[in-house]
Amino acid sequence: MDQKKPPIFLYTDGAASGNPGPGGYGVVLKCAGIQKEMSEGFALTTNNRMELTAVIKGLEALKESCEITLYTDSKYVSDAFNQGWIYAWMKKGWKKADNKPVLNKELWQRLYELWKMHDITLVWVKGHADNPWNNRCDELATSAIKEYRRMNGEKEEDTASSAQEIKKEGSIRQ
Repeated sequence: MDQKKPPIFLYTDGAASGNPGPGGYGVVLKCAGIQKEMSEGFALTTNNRMELTAVIKGLEALKESCEITLYTDSKYVSDAFNQGWIYAWMKKGWKKADNKPVLNKELWQRLYELWKMHDITLVWVKGHADNPWNNRCDELATSAIKEYRRMNGEKEEDTASSAQEIKKEGSIRQ
């Protein structure tokens, strides 16, 4: 007798300081009163790569097919699925409408493989606003950048405001 599994709530965020520059992601997974947080920093990356990596890492943490509500403040990620861009890219051999190659193709391909394993509802949320779990993911991502810099002897800077400036510039930036 199959029992219905409880729904998973997955919150993700990515940030880069410099775009490209040091970056990080933050993930909060919530299920049946249990919460798991994940984050990691990287040397040289972009905001969009970190947004994609956050979703990938969150989905990789799930060991079986699940019903997921995924929250992201990335229009890059949300529009790719909610507007159907990813399906058009695949149909065109990973080329965009202007026939230019899709950037971050390897991450999109990995994300799509994980996506197919689950029943996912994707919800876009405004970044740096009133969603406490999205805000927590932002804290995790920017803290991961700071920790990466500290561990590698790099100069500390206000990565939180750098990440906010990057996001204000537009999340579709590669």
